[in-house]
Amino acid sequence: MSKSRVYTNVNVLRPKEYWDYESLTVQWGDQDDYEVVGKVGRGKYNEVFEGINVNNDERRIIKILKPVKKKKIKREIKILQNLCGGPNIVELLDIDYDYSLDLWGLGCMFAGMIFRKEPFFYGHDNHDQLVKIAKGHCYLVSGVSVGYRHSRKPWSKFINADNQHLVSPEAIDFLDKLLRYDHQDRLTAKEAMAHPYFSQVRAAESSRMCTQ
Repeated sequence: MSKSRVYTNVNVLRPKEYWDYESLTVQWGDQDDYEVVGKVGRGKYNEVFEGINVNNDERRIIKILKPVKKKKIKREIKILQNLCGGPNIVELLDIDYDYSLDLWGLGCMFAGMIFRKEPFFYGHDNHDQLVKIAKGHCYLVSGVSVGYRHSRKPWSKFINADNQHLVSPEAIDFLDKLLRYDHQDRLTAKEAMAHPYFSQVRAAESSRMCTQ
C-alpha cells in the first residue's frame, strides 16, 4: 500500500475530536444574515461566492455545499474548523444547512421517474446544468446570469406515450411544489409526506395497522 512520505501518522498524534468528523455536532447559523454578490469559484462538492453580511455590510466568502451525503458535509465543516486561524481561513463565522435542498433533489428524482427521463436536468458542467434548468423548468434563476429568459413551460409538455401511465394530476402537483427555486415556497418533508399523491400509501398503511 502506498503511503505519504510526510504526515503519515498526523491523526494518530492528534486528539480524536480533530479527525472524527462523523461525531461532529454542528452549531448551525442563520443564512438570512448573508447575501451572495458574485461567484468566486467551485470545487467538487461546493460552489464559492463573494458575499456580504447584510447586518453590517462586511464582505464574506460563502461556501455552498452541493447535495451530498451528510458525512461529507460534516467532513467539509471539520476541515474548515481545523484550518481556522491559518493564512487562508481566518475565521469560520456561520454554518447553515437548509433541508429544502434535499426536497429539490427529491423533485429532480421524482421528475426523472414519472417522465422516464434520467437525469431530468442534465448538463455537461454546473453552468450548463443551470442553463438546462432555466430553459427546461422555465424560470429565471435569481442572481445568476445564464443568458436565457423563458415563459414557463407546462409539465404536460413532458408527458408522452411512454410515461403517461405514471403521470397523474396529483403527481404533477407534487412535482410542481417540489421544484420551486425559492426554497421558502418549496414543500417541507412533512408537507411532502402529507401530499395527496401518497393518499393510497397512507390508506394502505392505516389499514395494515388496524388489522394487527
